[in-house]
Amino acid sequence: MKLKKNARVVTAGGQAVGEVDRVVMNPRTKEVSHLVVRKGLLFPDDRVVPIDLIARSTDGQVILREDAGDLERLPVFEETHYVPLDDYERSQMPGGHYVPPMYWYPPHPVVGWGLAGGDYYGPPNVIRTEENIPTGTVALAEGAKVISADGQHVGNVEQVLTDPQANRATHFVVSSGLLLKTRKLVPTAWISDLGRDEVHLAVGAHLLGELREYQPQAQ
Repeated sequence: MKLKKNARVVTAGGQAVGEVDRVVMNPRTKEVSHLVVRKGLLFPDDRVVPIDLIARSTDGQVILREDAGDLERLPVFEETHYVPLDDYERSQMPGGHYVPPMYWYPPHPVVGWGLAGGDYYGPPNVIRTEENIPTGTVALAEGAKVISADGQHVGNVEQVLTDPQANRATHFVVSSGLLLKTRKLVPTAWISDLGRDEVHLAVGAHLLGELREYQPQAQ
């Protein structure tokens, strides 16, 4: 199965849902559990779509199963929470204690602003963002930089290829160049570290240079 950035995600009936933005993967097992689908006509926010809901895919399109259910109930990818400063965070502020500011943003819409000596809403809140993906997985951005073992930026992830039976990533299509792109098929076994926006390889750039150019089969 091919999972390509910006591929259209559609229902079994052809209704546009959104576009592929990230692939959620376990860095150790290479298991692909979800896709992050960028908001579109159906989704008002980026949503997390289980890989089990995908029926098939092509280079430019991901088709969901007929029994995918109510897609609007799928979890939002990132949720923002306003959390009060804890004791440690307050201790790190100048002077080692909390000093009420003249103005600060409240955790929810209110009329007016809190003023020192006037209306008081409590101490300031910090913004924390949580990703609704399984523990131990990474939401890899297709387009992420690929870094060789000798520290060279050898290209960017253009596509993730998976074994549809095991839902496990087997290869990355790594592209380099601006106008005339060169594409190489890199096995996921070569990955030493996987982050949101970078993939680090355990092999040097010279080995990637020896790979044949990837020629995908037409579908």
